[in-house]
Amino acid sequence: MRTLLSVILIFSAINSLLAQEEIDSILDQSKDNQDILETFLPQPVVTPVTPDSMDVKRFEHKAFWRAGAEVVGMNLGLWAFDRYIQKGEFAYISWETVKENFRHGFEWDNDHLSTNMFAHPYNGSLFYNAGRSNGYNFWQSSLFAIGGSAMWEMFMEKEYPSTNDIIATPIGGAAIGEVLYRTSDLVIDDRATGAERFGRELAGFIISPMRGVTRIVTGKAWQRSATSGKRFGIPPVKMSFSLGTRVLFFNNEKNFTRAGLTGRINIEYGEKFEEKTNYPYDYFTFLIDLDVIKTQPLLNRFEIQGRLLSREILDSKNSKLSLGLYQHFDYFDSDTISSYVNKWPFDACLVPYKFGTPASIGGGALGQYRRDGLWQIDGYAHVNAIVLGGILSDFYRNYHRNYNWGMGFSLKGGFKFIYPKWRLTAGADARFYRLYSLKGYKSNPQDHPEIPEPNVQGDASNASFFNLSGNLNYMIWPHVYASVLVDWYRRYTHYTDLVLQFTDSPSKTPFFAMYGPIFTSNQIGLKIMLTYQF
Repeated sequence: MRTLLSVILIFSAINSLLAQEEIDSILDQSKDNQDILETFLPQPVVTPVTPDSMDVKRFEHKAFWRAGAEVVGMNLGLWAFDRYIQKGEFAYISWETVKENFRHGFEWDNDHLSTNMFAHPYNGSLFYNAGRSNGYNFWQSSLFAIGGSAMWEMFMEKEYPSTNDIIATPIGGAAIGEVLYRTSDLVIDDRATGAERFGRELAGFIISPMRGVTRIVTGKAWQRSATSGKRFGIPPVKMSFSLGTRVLFFNNEKNFTRAGLTGRINIEYGEKFEEKTNYPYDYFTFLIDLDVIKTQPLLNRFEIQGRLLSREILDSKNSKLSLGLYQHFDYFDSDTISSYVNKWPFDACLVPYKFGTPASIGGGALGQYRRDGLWQIDGYAHVNAIVLGGILSDFYRNYHRNYNWGMGFSLKGGFKFIYPKWRLTAGADARFYRLYSLKGYKSNPQDHPEIPEPNVQGDASNASFFNLSGNLNYMIWPHVYASVLVDWYRRYTHYTDLVLQFTDSPSKTPFFAMYGPIFTSNQIGLKIMLTYQF
């Protein structure tokens, strides 16, 4: 709590020291309400520039063999690291293990949620960008992600090929890969020289490593050109960075609190309202939350919403409405905030939630309404099919896995309200996810050690995950806001075929049984931050 109080005092000091006259002058400079409203709206980081026709023509050239070699080379390099540096047992492959993989076929694996839901899709983004950086479009590059993932699953591991990996790696990889590829495109400039050129190439390599490799192999990393070399020019890009403190309140059978530092990066890329478009990811939003809190993961939230196609159905002076098809990538992670150990079999897991959907697609609507230039409200709504998702289990424990795989659907919606007269913006977002484990255990597999390595999605269960968040931002200086965010996470799991029996000693017969138990957990978070908004 000391951290929380310190940040509050800092905000108060900043608010009293800063010259409020500058903001007041903005409000007084024009009697045109529309001009005042535009001043408070997020502006592009740099002035948008259309792509150069020469650069567009260069990127039409496709290099299949180079792209394929990069995919194969990356898999071989990763395998060599696992085999000779880490000496992982799974990397001791032979023709016999390859034949066994083909004979046995695919099964559900038991890696960590962070590995399956984030690390593997990121790996898929490298396969994807091997194609993307060699002239292929979004859909064609996705085939390289599928091919790279299949090669790894069938040839490069001693373990049986993974059902979840062959889904999550290429589909999630395409989402992450396209975001990283387009972000790296903003950095690259073939006209630059010297230290600036080196810095740009290094930043581009870090953002999209496979594109960096391709530029080095082809010599484009140091070749100077009369054009920028940007595949997409410079579209409208809006960004915000937040830093402050986060306090967690976990409420279940017990109440616990934890506090620490937090940060957020929010990016909106492209033109939100296009008359008609079928270019994937010419508009997307990207959100990442990082925490420095004891026992909590560094990465606690990662979200992508990428537009695949859309059509504007309303465009008037005050109103806009667009309908489209969107790809979604969601990742939420937490960990226990207490050393308390459950003593009763009917207590929920003390980890509040773990959740991810690396493969999700659905329809969405974006809307906007302005009232006489006095205020503006932006809203969105999405309905999605979840091809593959995972959610924390209170019972399933096998190897590194403590979650259930499933399929289902999700609903998303939210709004942002801007009112310049009071220097305020406010918003709220809601996410609801429903997952069904189609192939599950009827009881905890750890209760039956004679059962071989299970090939299941987890517990037989139906689970829901709900996130509701609200934010309030007060402008204390142009582009600088004092921000307060509150979020609520709720997990609800119904174990449809599980029977829990309770005795006070192993020798006694059960005197209480619970059939199809339902477990819930809740966590509330409070963030107080400074936000810099472009």
